[in-house]
Amino acid sequence: QSQRRGSPRADMVPEIAAAVGFVSGLLRTRGCVSEQQLQVFSGALREALAEHYKHHWFPEKPFKGSGYRCIRINHKMDPIISKAASQIGLSLPQLYQLLPSELTLWVDPFEVSYRIGEDGSICVLYEATATKPVSSYGMLTCKNQMMLGRTSPSKNYMMAVSS
Repeated sequence: QSQRRGSPRADMVPEIAAAVGFVSGLLRTRGCVSEQQLQVFSGALREALAEHYKHHWFPEKPFKGSGYRCIRINHKMDPIISKAASQIGLSLPQLYQLLPSELTLWVDPFEVSYRIGEDGSICVLYEATATKPVSSYGMLTCKNQMMLGRTSPSKNYMMAVSS
């Protein structure tokens, strides 16, 4: 496995680990899935995400490809999650019972964050500093666009969150 060391995949390890840990944690809290099943699910999800993101990971431009890397449950199960869940015998109806019906998980270089519900707050699961400083202020990310529900928000309204 030493041939993996120089590949871009190695750079994704902490971000993917944070995303996998989060989804596995959601399954764990319901208590219907054994620890052994969770380990198999986590391994399958980790591999699927690494494969899915392989050519869509740009540490030099962390927001490039953000929509592609976004894991989404919107009354429709994300295929990557359902595929990993099928490895431990979880059906789609079971997954819908175990996971939130509205979940968005953004897996970007240096940051992993999530939102439960369409109007929920965005919470950061993992954050790392880039080797060269990356300023996310003033950038239109997939997250900011979704928060506003428009395609080109002006910078003044970037944090328009209502309670």
